[in-house]
Amino acid sequence: MTAPLTPPPHPRDQSPNNAWQPPAGGHAGSASYGAPQGAPHDAVYGAPPGAPSPHGSHGPYGISGSYEQDGPGMKTEVREAAVVAVVVAFFGALLGVLWWWLAPSVPLVGDVVDKSWVVYFKDSEGEQAVGVDGTFTLLALAFGLVSAVGVFLWRRRGGVPLVVALAVGGFLGSLLAWRVGVWLGPTEDVIAHAQDVGKGVTFSAPLKLGAKGVWLAWPLAALVVHLGLTALFGPRDADPYQGPGPSEGHQQAGPYGVPPA
Repeated sequence: MTAPLTPPPHPRDQSPNNAWQPPAGGHAGSASYGAPQGAPHDAVYGAPPGAPSPHGSHGPYGISGSYEQDGPGMKTEVREAAVVAVVVAFFGALLGVLWWWLAPSVPLVGDVVDKSWVVYFKDSEGEQAVGVDGTFTLLALAFGLVSAVGVFLWRRRGGVPLVVALAVGGFLGSLLAWRVGVWLGPTEDVIAHAQDVGKGVTFSAPLKLGAKGVWLAWPLAALVVHLGLTALFGPRDADPYQGPGPSEGHQQAGPYGVPPA
């Protein structure tokens, strides 16, 4: 004699003996696996309660927070960039003084030909004129290095306005250094200078840049050094998808919840 077969319960039977209960908030596929009932659809599985969503917080106009600006506002960055440009350009006066002091002297000689004064190089094969340009270039590269390091130490986060200000300030500083060096050096009126010292007497030529491209040495060096420092030692943006670790007081949740302590 066999026992009667008990038919399975109807799917709509909500008796307490039924082990499966449908979710009260709607379809089972609408909730994240492992997330508590009523949690947002973008909640991260295993994240501690109150943890922000990787996509930002919900506001009246959608998700906010993922596009928030890091660091100071744009107005503050522009003001800081203006200060950087002025300060960097101001140091061009020091570059001009060093250029005038360290640049080699180009010897000239005056003579009278047909009752007219002429001036020519004493050493036609000398390289002093090349040394004048080289001295300015080396000094400009050094100033670019120092200015980039100083700006990076002042504002490690950097930013487009700050980099542009560094380049503009370096270029303006090169122009200022060129004018200061020419002003401090010998007079540009070589005929009058030759007449003052006399015929056949050697005198120094005025400071002159043969290659105007050396004006770009300072801004280019500053840009390269600053970008390199920012890439190597600049702050890193936090990964929005990386949750807090165990060291922050939260335990890692498994597929069946948080393990007991």
